[in-house]
Amino acid sequence: MTGTTGPAPDTSDETRDPALGTFTMYSTPWCGYCHRLRGQLDREGIAYDVVDIERVPDAARIVEQVNRGNQTVPTLVYADGSAQTNPSLAQVKAKLADLAELAG
Repeated sequence: MTGTTGPAPDTSDETRDPALGTFTMYSTPWCGYCHRLRGQLDREGIAYDVVDIERVPDAARIVEQVNRGNQTVPTLVYADGSAQTNPSLAQVKAKLADLAELAG
């Protein structure tokens, strides 16, 4: 699944409830796609939180809910409740622009 989007489950934990215009990246330490996207986001100065699904069991369940039972990472969950799985940097930037526009 590359660059898919969909609704994310309701999350109430502060770590998984990003402020408008930011997001949480669910990841693992060994995921090459995660490392690549993190590097791109860091170079662009885009702020985000990272949750390791191998260390946080609730995070693994969230990723499974978003990805039809699969623990596919990176999975990004945005403040509006939407999610993207393995998005490109361009897709992330477009989503953040949409959120910024909604915030007015």
